[in-house]
Amino acid sequence: MNARTPRITVLAGGVGGSRFLVGMRETVRRRGIDRAQDHLVAIVNTGDDLWLSGIRLQPDIDSILYALAGVNDAERGWGRREETERVARELRSWGAGWPWFTLGDLDLGTHIARTGWLRDGLTPTQVVELLGRRWDLGVRMLPMTDTEVDTLVTVRDGDDVRQLHFQEWWTRHRAALTPLRFDNPGIDSALPAPGVTEAILDADVVVLAPSNPVVSIGPILAVPGMRTALQSTKARVVGVSPIIDGAVVRGMADICLEALGVATSADTVAALYGARERGGLLDAWLVAEEDRALVPAIREIGIRALVAPLWMHGGTASADVAEAALGASGFE
Repeated sequence: MNARTPRITVLAGGVGGSRFLVGMRETVRRRGIDRAQDHLVAIVNTGDDLWLSGIRLQPDIDSILYALAGVNDAERGWGRREETERVARELRSWGAGWPWFTLGDLDLGTHIARTGWLRDGLTPTQVVELLGRRWDLGVRMLPMTDTEVDTLVTVRDGDDVRQLHFQEWWTRHRAALTPLRFDNPGIDSALPAPGVTEAILDADVVVLAPSNPVVSIGPILAVPGMRTALQSTKARVVGVSPIIDGAVVRGMADICLEALGVATSADTVAALYGARERGGLLDAWLVAEEDRALVPAIREIGIRALVAPLWMHGGTASADVAEAALGASGFE
C-alpha cells in the first residue's frame, strides 16, 4: 500500500456523483492536504445540458458545484437551498420555457452568468473554472467536453416512436415513456475538454463514481479518446456500484439500463464497463455488503471485486465509501 496522497480523478454526474465527490474531498483533507484540488479532479458529465429560454443549463455541473459548495438542496437533490421561484412564475405567465421545468432564482443567477460568459467567447471549461472560484470547492472541476452534445431519448409513446430531450423525458415524464435509445448528437466529433485526458493519464487512481452508468457516465465514455485514455493510464481504474441489492439508490438508472438490455444488478453493471485486462475499463469494482454473493461472478469476468458499505447517508458515510474506493485501488 502507498501512504502518500494519490492524484485522484473521478468521472461523475448527478446526485450519486455529487455525494461521492464530497466524500472523496473529505478523504483527501483527512490526509492534512490544504489544497485538495491539487490532488482531486472531477470530470463531469455535460450530456444532459440544454438551452432553455436563451440560457445554457448544465444540470450535472451545477449539482456537483452546489454540493461541493455546501449550498445544494439535499432534500430535492437538485438546485440551491432556500430557493425562491419568482422568475419561474413570471416565465410561466409569459408562456416561456417549460412550465414543468422549474428554475429557482438563485439557480438562474448561475445560468445567466454562464450564458453571459459563453456569449463573450469563453469556453465551457473556462466558465466552469470561473464558477468554481466563488467557493472553496477542494476539487478541480472539468466538463467532459467543450462541445455541445445534449442527450436525446427515443421513446415509445403508445403506438408512436418519437425523440425527446433527455430533460423532458426525465423531468416532465419521470421516465414513464419507454426509452428505446439514448443519443448524443455530435459526440463523434467532440474532443475531451482541455485537461481531461491529462487528468486521466497522470492520475494514480481513476474512479467511476456511483452515477447513472447510462446517462451520466455513458456520455463521458462516449467522448472520442476517453476510453483509450482509461485503458492506457497507469492508474488503477475503480468503479463504485450505483446498484445496491438489485435496486438503484436514487433516480431511474434501472429504466435506462433496461433500454440497453442490462439487468439492474451490481455484477451486470460491472460487466457493462468491462475488465480492463480484457479490453474494458475496470481493474476493480466496489459492491455493497448486500451484494457480497455477486463477488465470484464479478471476479469471473476479470474484475477484482471488493465489498464495503455503500450507502452515502451524510458526509461521513460518503467519505467512508471514498476511502473504500481508494483501498480497492491499492491506496489507503
